[in-house]
Amino acid sequence: MARIVVVDYHKGNLMSVERGLSAAGADVFVSDDPAAIRAADAVVLPGVGSFADAMAYMRESGQADAVVESVRAGRPFLGICLGMQLLFDRGEEGASCGEWIEGLGLLHGSCVRFPACGLKVPHVGWDDVSITAQGERLLSDVSSGSHFYFTHSYIVEPDSDDVVACWIDYGVRFAAAVASGMVFGCQFHPEKSSGKGREVLRNFVRIVQECEQASHSEDRKGEGLS
Repeated sequence: MARIVVVDYHKGNLMSVERGLSAAGADVFVSDDPAAIRAADAVVLPGVGSFADAMAYMRESGQADAVVESVRAGRPFLGICLGMQLLFDRGEEGASCGEWIEGLGLLHGSCVRFPACGLKVPHVGWDDVSITAQGERLLSDVSSGSHFYFTHSYIVEPDSDDVVACWIDYGVRFAAAVASGMVFGCQFHPEKSSGKGREVLRNFVRIVQECEQASHSEDRKGEGLS
């Protein structure tokens, strides 16, 4: 069975993400070790803390390089809340005025403070999403209008709408999930989003398993066994 690592960057309790993935059928473990991140078949980056603090720890510990290497090797990745925001080139949370914190740079765009929209920020609670064609894999069997749980003060602004897997309107329209190749991200918390959230986690686990099976099939072909 493919192994999924939940990256521990020492910013909070990761048990709900670990339990959610386990319930979805994953062989999952939590680690802060860059070597374990590189060795895993897939990576989940959870959503705890601030952009600046998370990136500082991940760079100092070697986790950032390990995550980037894993993604570039074609292994599936899921970022949750802050974990999705860190995927992008830059973020303004924790930066000096007019400056940016460098992100992982796996998707192009920025993470910015929630714009003034006449509604309460942080955005906390359940809201419905509108799914795009790009979201067909991660959000398979989830319909537009489904509700997910959000809690955040920052949003991502991708350079291209082509990576947006679903949208949400909360005063302004913004990306509630993204997908590009084997890279996926959710601004909402699937592990806290009841049945629809469990479906998202099951879809990710299925993507990981399919990727691992395809890899094994290619290995067998290379050995002349199929």
